[in-house]
Amino acid sequence: MAKVLLIEDEWQLGQIVKDSLEMRGFHMLYASDGKEGLQLFNQEHPDVVVLDIMMPHMDGFTVTTEIRKVDKYTPIIFLTAKSQTADVVKGFELGGNDYLKKPFSMDELIVRIKALLKRFDDQPVRNLEEGAVAIGQYMFNYAKQTLTRNNNTEFISHREAEILRRLYDHRNEVMERKAVLLDLWGDDNFFNARSMDVFITKLRRYLKDDTKVQIVNIRGVGYKLIF
Repeated sequence: MAKVLLIEDEWQLGQIVKDSLEMRGFHMLYASDGKEGLQLFNQEHPDVVVLDIMMPHMDGFTVTTEIRKVDKYTPIIFLTAKSQTADVVKGFELGGNDYLKKPFSMDELIVRIKALLKRFDDQPVRNLEEGAVAIGQYMFNYAKQTLTRNNNTEFISHREAEILRRLYDHRNEVMERKAVLLDLWGDDNFFNARSMDVFITKLRRYLKDDTKVQIVNIRGVGYKLIF
Protein backbone atom coordinates (compact mmCIF):
# COMPACT_ATOMS: atom_id res chain seq x y z
CA MET A 1 0.00 0.00 0.00
CA ALA A 2 1.53 3.30 -1.12
CA LYS A 3 1.93 5.99 1.53
CA VAL A 4 0.89 9.43 0.24
CA LEU A 5 1.60 12.70 2.05
CA LEU A 6 -0.94 15.40 1.13
CA ILE A 7 -0.05 18.98 2.13
CA GLU A 8 -2.97 21.31 1.40
CA ASP A 9 -4.12 24.37 3.36
CA GLU A 10 -7.68 24.32 1.96
CA TRP A 11 -9.11 22.03 4.64
CA GLN A 12 -12.25 21.02 2.73
CA LEU A 13 -10.31 20.11 -0.41
CA GLY A 14 -7.72 18.31 1.70
CA GLN A 15 -10.35 16.14 3.36
CA ILE A 16 -12.00 15.31 0.03
CA VAL A 17 -8.68 14.24 -1.52
CA LYS A 18 -7.64 12.35 1.62
CA ASP A 19 -10.93 10.45 1.88
CA SER A 20 -11.04 9.69 -1.86
CA LEU A 21 -7.51 8.27 -1.92
CA GLU A 22 -8.10 6.25 1.24
CA MET A 23 -11.18 4.69 -0.40
CA ARG A 24 -8.91 3.64 -3.27
CA GLY A 25 -6.46 1.88 -0.97
CA PHE A 26 -3.79 4.53 -0.35
CA HIS A 27 -2.32 5.07 3.11
CA MET A 28 -2.89 8.80 3.62
CA LEU A 29 -1.01 11.37 5.69
CA TYR A 30 -2.44 14.89 5.78
CA ALA A 31 -0.97 18.25 6.78
CA SER A 32 -2.72 21.62 6.53
CA ASP A 33 0.40 23.76 6.11
CA GLY A 34 3.96 23.48 4.81
CA LYS A 35 5.71 23.41 8.16
CA GLU A 36 3.55 20.57 9.45
CA GLY A 37 3.92 18.77 6.14
CA LEU A 38 7.71 18.88 6.28
CA GLN A 39 7.65 17.47 9.81
CA LEU A 40 5.39 14.62 8.67
CA PHE A 41 7.68 13.91 5.72
CA ASN A 42 10.71 13.56 7.98
CA GLN A 43 8.80 11.37 10.44
CA GLU A 44 6.85 9.11 8.07
CA HIS A 45 8.99 8.85 4.89
CA PRO A 46 6.07 8.69 2.40
CA ASP A 47 6.26 7.12 -1.05
CA VAL A 48 4.93 10.24 -2.79
CA VAL A 49 4.17 13.84 -1.81
CA VAL A 50 1.24 15.88 -3.15
CA LEU A 51 1.40 19.52 -2.09
CA ASP A 52 -0.09 22.92 -2.79
CA ILE A 53 2.26 25.72 -3.80
CA MET A 54 0.62 28.63 -1.96
CA MET A 55 0.40 27.78 1.76
CA PRO A 56 0.86 29.58 5.08
CA HIS A 57 3.98 29.26 7.25
CA MET A 58 5.97 27.55 4.48
CA ASP A 59 5.05 27.47 0.79
CA GLY A 60 5.33 24.45 -1.47
CA PHE A 61 8.56 25.64 -3.07
CA THR A 62 10.25 25.92 0.32
CA VAL A 63 8.93 22.52 1.41
CA THR A 64 10.32 20.97 -1.79
CA THR A 65 13.69 22.63 -1.29
CA GLU A 66 13.91 21.25 2.25
CA ILE A 67 12.84 17.76 1.15
CA ARG A 68 15.42 17.65 -1.62
CA LYS A 69 18.19 18.47 0.86
CA VAL A 70 17.66 15.06 2.46
CA ASP A 71 15.81 13.06 -0.23
CA LYS A 72 16.38 13.49 -3.95
CA TYR A 73 14.08 10.70 -5.13
CA THR A 74 10.62 10.65 -3.48
CA PRO A 75 8.20 11.87 -6.18
CA ILE A 76 6.58 15.28 -5.63
CA ILE A 77 3.39 16.48 -7.33
CA PHE A 78 2.46 20.17 -7.13
CA LEU A 79 -1.14 21.36 -6.90
CA THR A 80 -1.43 24.89 -8.23
CA ALA A 81 -4.06 27.41 -9.18
CA LYS A 82 -1.44 29.33 -11.11
CA SER A 83 -0.87 28.86 -14.82
CA GLN A 84 2.26 30.96 -15.33
CA THR A 85 5.15 29.07 -16.87
CA ALA A 86 7.61 30.54 -14.38
CA ASP A 87 5.86 28.99 -11.38
CA VAL A 88 5.76 25.47 -12.79
CA VAL A 89 9.32 25.64 -14.14
CA LYS A 90 10.51 26.83 -10.74
CA GLY A 91 8.81 23.84 -9.15
CA PHE A 92 10.58 21.46 -11.53
CA GLU A 93 13.90 23.19 -10.95
CA LEU A 94 13.55 22.69 -7.20
CA GLY A 95 12.94 18.97 -7.66
CA GLY A 96 9.24 18.52 -8.41
CA ASN A 97 8.20 15.68 -10.69
CA ASP A 98 4.70 16.61 -11.85
CA TYR A 99 1.91 19.14 -11.35
CA LEU A 100 -1.87 19.45 -11.52
CA LYS A 101 -3.84 22.65 -12.01
CA LYS A 102 -6.83 23.25 -9.76
CA PRO A 103 -9.57 22.23 -10.18
CA PHE A 104 -8.57 18.66 -10.98
CA SER A 105 -10.32 15.30 -11.06
CA MET A 106 -9.51 12.60 -8.52
CA ASP A 107 -9.05 10.10 -11.33
CA GLU A 108 -6.36 12.29 -12.90
CA LEU A 109 -4.54 12.69 -9.58
CA ILE A 110 -4.59 8.93 -9.02
CA VAL A 111 -3.25 8.27 -12.53
CA ARG A 112 -0.41 10.74 -11.92
CA ILE A 113 0.43 9.18 -8.54
CA LYS A 114 0.45 5.63 -9.92
CA ALA A 115 2.55 6.67 -12.93
CA LEU A 116 5.20 8.24 -10.70
CA LEU A 117 5.25 5.28 -8.34
CA LYS A 118 5.63 2.88 -11.27
CA ARG A 119 8.34 5.00 -12.88
CA PHE A 120 10.43 5.12 -9.74
CA ASP A 121 9.89 1.41 -9.19
CA ASP A 122 10.80 0.47 -12.77
CA GLN A 123 13.80 2.80 -12.78
CA PRO A 124 15.25 2.52 -9.28
CA VAL A 125 17.34 5.68 -9.24
CA ARG A 126 18.20 4.99 -5.61
CA ASN A 127 20.46 2.21 -6.87
CA LEU A 128 22.40 4.33 -9.36
CA GLU A 129 26.13 4.54 -8.80
CA GLU A 130 27.39 7.46 -6.76
CA GLY A 131 30.38 7.92 -9.08
CA ALA A 132 30.74 10.71 -11.62
CA VAL A 133 31.04 10.34 -15.40
CA ALA A 134 33.06 12.47 -17.81
CA ILE A 135 31.32 14.78 -20.26
CA GLY A 136 34.21 16.40 -22.09
CA GLN A 137 36.11 18.43 -19.51
CA TYR A 138 33.28 18.12 -17.01
CA MET A 139 32.56 15.47 -14.39
CA PHE A 140 28.84 14.88 -13.95
CA ASN A 141 27.63 13.36 -10.70
CA TYR A 142 23.98 12.47 -11.09
CA ALA A 143 23.39 11.47 -7.47
CA LYS A 144 24.90 14.68 -6.10
CA GLN A 145 23.51 16.81 -8.97
CA THR A 146 26.84 18.45 -9.73
CA LEU A 147 28.96 19.42 -12.74
CA THR A 148 32.65 19.94 -12.00
CA ARG A 149 35.36 21.45 -14.22
CA ASN A 150 38.82 22.62 -13.10
CA ASN A 151 37.82 22.19 -9.45
CA ASN A 152 34.82 24.46 -9.95
CA THR A 153 31.56 22.74 -9.04
CA GLU A 154 28.13 23.80 -10.26
CA PHE A 155 25.04 22.45 -8.50
CA ILE A 156 22.21 21.76 -10.92
CA SER A 157 18.54 21.15 -10.26
CA HIS A 158 16.86 17.77 -9.95
CA ARG A 159 15.12 18.14 -13.32
CA GLU A 160 18.33 19.30 -15.03
CA ALA A 161 20.16 16.26 -13.65
CA GLU A 162 17.42 13.94 -14.92
CA ILE A 163 17.61 15.38 -18.43
CA LEU A 164 21.42 15.39 -18.50
CA ARG A 165 21.51 11.76 -17.36
CA ARG A 166 19.28 10.80 -20.27
CA LEU A 167 21.39 12.85 -22.69
CA TYR A 168 24.49 11.09 -21.39
CA ASP A 169 22.84 7.68 -21.74
CA HIS A 170 22.15 8.55 -25.42
CA ARG A 171 25.46 10.40 -25.96
CA ASN A 172 26.33 10.91 -29.63
CA GLU A 173 22.88 9.56 -30.45
CA VAL A 174 19.50 11.26 -30.73
CA MET A 175 17.52 11.45 -27.51
CA GLU A 176 13.86 11.59 -28.51
CA ARG A 177 12.10 14.64 -27.10
CA LYS A 178 8.69 12.96 -26.80
CA ALA A 179 10.07 10.01 -24.83
CA VAL A 180 11.69 12.31 -22.26
CA LEU A 181 8.55 14.43 -21.92
CA LEU A 182 6.42 11.37 -21.29
CA ASP A 183 8.98 9.92 -18.90
CA LEU A 184 9.62 13.04 -16.80
CA TRP A 185 6.47 15.10 -17.27
CA GLY A 186 3.91 12.42 -18.09
CA ASP A 187 2.64 14.46 -21.05
CA ASP A 188 4.22 15.84 -24.24
CA ASN A 189 1.96 18.89 -24.55
CA PHE A 190 3.22 22.29 -25.70
CA PHE A 191 3.51 23.72 -22.19
CA ASN A 192 5.74 20.87 -20.97
CA ALA A 193 7.78 21.01 -24.17
CA ARG A 194 8.50 24.70 -23.53
CA SER A 195 9.54 23.86 -19.97
CA MET A 196 11.97 21.27 -21.29
CA ASP A 197 13.45 23.85 -23.69
CA VAL A 198 14.22 26.06 -20.68
CA PHE A 199 16.16 23.25 -18.99
CA ILE A 200 18.07 22.41 -22.19
CA THR A 201 19.09 26.07 -22.48
CA LYS A 202 20.37 26.03 -18.90
CA LEU A 203 22.35 22.83 -19.49
CA ARG A 204 23.99 24.40 -22.53
CA ARG A 205 24.98 27.35 -20.36
CA TYR A 206 26.52 25.05 -17.73
CA LEU A 207 28.58 23.23 -20.40
CA LYS A 208 29.60 26.26 -22.47
CA ASP A 209 33.23 26.42 -21.28
CA ASP A 210 34.09 23.24 -23.17
CA THR A 211 33.49 24.08 -26.82
CA LYS A 212 33.69 20.39 -27.80
CA VAL A 213 30.59 19.63 -25.75
CA GLN A 214 27.36 20.45 -27.54
CA ILE A 215 23.66 19.75 -27.08
CA VAL A 216 22.37 19.81 -30.64
CA ASN A 217 18.73 20.34 -31.49
CA ILE A 218 17.54 17.70 -33.98
CA ARG A 219 14.52 19.49 -35.41
CA GLY A 220 11.24 17.67 -34.90
CA VAL A 221 12.92 14.72 -33.15
CA GLY A 222 14.90 15.64 -30.08
CA TYR A 223 18.43 16.40 -28.90
CA LYS A 224 21.92 14.96 -29.21
CA LEU A 225 24.72 15.34 -26.67
CA ILE A 226 28.04 15.43 -28.54
CA PHE A 227 31.51 15.40 -26.98
